[in-house]
Amino acid sequence: MPLPEPHPDALAASSQLQHLIAAEIAQHSGWIPFSRFMELALYAPQIGYYSGGAQKLGRDGDFTTAPEITPLFGAALARVAADLIAQTAPRIMEFGAGSGKLAFDILSELDALGVRVEQYTILDLSGELRARQEHLLRDFSQVVWQQKMPPAYSGLVIGNEVLDAMPVELVVKTATGWQQRGVGINVGDNGFCWIDRPCDAALVAQIPQADALPLGYLTEVHPAAQGFIHSLADMLQAGRRLHGQGSAAIFIDYGFPAAEFYLDQRTQGTLMCHYRHHAHAEPFYLPGLQDITAHVDFTAIAQAALDGGLDLLGYTSQAGFLMAAGIGDLLLRTPPADAMRYLPQANAVQKLISPAEMGELFKVLVVGRGMELAPALLRNDRSHRL
Repeated sequence: MPLPEPHPDALAASSQLQHLIAAEIAQHSGWIPFSRFMELALYAPQIGYYSGGAQKLGRDGDFTTAPEITPLFGAALARVAADLIAQTAPRIMEFGAGSGKLAFDILSELDALGVRVEQYTILDLSGELRARQEHLLRDFSQVVWQQKMPPAYSGLVIGNEVLDAMPVELVVKTATGWQQRGVGINVGDNGFCWIDRPCDAALVAQIPQADALPLGYLTEVHPAAQGFIHSLADMLQAGRRLHGQGSAAIFIDYGFPAAEFYLDQRTQGTLMCHYRHHAHAEPFYLPGLQDITAHVDFTAIAQAALDGGLDLLGYTSQAGFLMAAGIGDLLLRTPPADAMRYLPQANAVQKLISPAEMGELFKVLVVGRGMELAPALLRNDRSHRL
């Protein structure tokens, strides 16, 4: 299926980014790791996908996230948040807040529950999304924006579809050993091309049973996401030392535990691109105008949290988490007899919890220190699968 044609201004921005990436490749002797290509494509100032001005979310964007589907997602998360912030400081920090819809729904539901949040901090690298967030959240005076993590923090941390957008390394198994896949310049047309180089043993060490995988096996490893979790753990540990209070972090994303991530049959990895609600596997297509993501290895993320001194509080499917959080009860706030209002909301909830839609592919990982999840959230716990 042909992809939609971009606007000339968008094409010009993508061309500018392609020249930037090509210049970096030239500065590094004709090769950069794929993680650097992905970082520039997504986050180069002003022209990267997330740092540029194109609309990303919703009907006119490239993909739709759970908060955009129904406010009941944020309302269910708010119920969990109310229990967790009762155990610590009344503060929430959200990474990658998208349009601001999740923050809006969480704060609205917490207000309805009589739970006061003193500060809701958003860390987001997208200028276009920041403007949308500020407009949507203009009535919530406790919302503040920051560019980087504070050195110490106590409270609740939320990241919905954040880990999947962190740059990954690509590695491939060849007859001469594991190779790291990077990006170079094609002499024929000056476009980008794949170039493999010998792989650092530290990358291969992140793949369980790497020796048993078949030749030609291509996959991702996630040092950036693991580094992020280490930094998060340092921040929460420092907050505990400084304030004497615990913290919890909830990450919701699509992915698998390692035993399912590195299956023999998943020979081409999970890297995927999203452009105008079309999914494809060509990361070199119009850099800066499309999202590039990879599924999350939740085992690696959980291990990074443990290595950072945090506890694994829970791991389950999105369906199990939302049902335990009471999304069914929230849906029934709209009487089923009111079919015009009820059916669209029921269909939205079904999309979030159905195993054939988002319910099983998306997982929820909760880590922290000095905190406990409510017993209902542990009924479907899958931590043993990590």
